Amino acid sequence: MYGGLIAVMYTDAFQGGIMFIGMTLLLVLTYVYLGGVTAANSALVAMSDLVPASLTAQGMTGWASMPELGSPIWFTLITTLVLGVGIGVLAQPQLVVRFMTAKDSRTLNRAVLVGGPFILMMTGVAFTVGALTNVYFLEHTGKIAVNAAGGNIDSIMPVYINQAMPEIFVIIFMLTLLSAAMSTLSALSHTMGTSLVCDIWGRGKTCALSVRANQIGCLVMMVVSVILAFSMPEGIIARATAMFMGLCASAFLPAFAIGVYSHSPSRTGALWSMFIGTLAWFLWTAFVHTAEAKILGISQALTGLQTILGLPWSVIDPLVIALPLSFIAMVFCQLREQKSKDQNFS
Repeated sequence: MYGGLIAVMYTDAFQGGIMFIGMTLLLVLTYVYLGGVTAANSALVAMSDLVPASLTAQGMTGWASMPELGSPIWFTLITTLVLGVGIGVLAQPQLVVRFMTAKDSRTLNRAVLVGGPFILMMTGVAFTVGALTNVYFLEHTGKIAVNAAGGNIDSIMPVYINQAMPEIFVIIFMLTLLSAAMSTLSALSHTMGTSLVCDIWGRGKTCALSVRANQIGCLVMMVVSVILAFSMPEGIIARATAMFMGLCASAFLPAFAIGVYSHSPSRTGALWSMFIGTLAWFLWTAFVHTAEAKILGISQALTGLQTILGLPWSVIDPLVIALPLSFIAMVFCQLREQKSKDQNFS
């Protein structure tokens, strides 16, 4: 609230360092406790027969192997987890400010040397250790991870950390989790607060651009975020994250990319790209993608069908449909405006 963008960027860098150390320790200690890389991975492979029948029926073959090609689990893994999170992370709203502060393309290239390994560790360790928890719980409780956590997938990692790791690491990992949450929340609160004050409430009002007004906007959005956090149901974290990142990628990523690398980005293209991407994402989410359509109930209410399309479309993430449409709209308008400028110049 008081330090603004510079304070958020400094704290993000510090918290990122804590996250990198914590995730590295988590990976190393997990393999140490499970007997080494080879022993742990071999044990995970040998557990393929313990995959729940409901997941086996959808194409899951084990925790250390790819699902059957074209199966519902395969489409969920690739389109939601790999593409949804992997691409969506680049289009989070708070990152646009960082993109715009880059001096030139060379600065962005240098940032890749830091950001690339960092993203690899954050997602790679999560996916690796998440699967290996099945080995630990089977050896110590005779159950696979989801059963040991009482069926709540959001509780698997906290239960694993508390039971498997030494107390000092529990503290370190808690700092890692807090760093991950705070680095995102501080940036999002800053972005939401300034957008609320400057873009929604105070458009055309000079008072909206004051430091105090922006601080109040940040505080308001912090309160709203806390209320939402307490009102959400259990087990929502993974699904909500995938939805959020998919929507952000569909709505913002083409405009972000053009805005970063083009000296004259198309304002019309950005607006159409955001509109088409958002609309396509929402329609696919509400009427086709089973994971959300079933919960929202819009398709059921309007058409009498849970989803208007069957497999494999009902398990393909909305990002796969919406992002290409958004990108096409952005590129089309960009090329059209550039062609018009070239003709006027001639």
